[in-house]
Amino acid sequence: MSITLLAFVFVLALFLGLELIGKVPATLHTPLMSGSNAISGIGIIGAIAVVGNGGAQGSTAVMVLGAIAVGFAAINVVGGYLVTNRMLAMFKKKPSNEQGGKA
Repeated sequence: MSITLLAFVFVLALFLGLELIGKVPATLHTPLMSGSNAISGIGIIGAIAVVGNGGAQGSTAVMVLGAIAVGFAAINVVGGYLVTNRMLAMFKKKPSNEQGGKA
């Protein structure tokens, strides 16, 4: 594949992604991000497979890009987990005050 075609697909995906994310209502944003963590988990597995096999030709550039991909995907998964955990904590019932008055 030529670099021009790859650049065209990248720019097209960039615009499409921005357009789709821009149309998501605020109430659905956190569940959408929670779902994207599964995709990042798949990305981690793919990047580890690339790094573990040494890339297509054992290229150093492939190894470095694979390691960067693992790092970014791991940050995304951990951050998404923390956001999801915080969102779910909002729905937990708060303990009631036993004395019935203000503390």
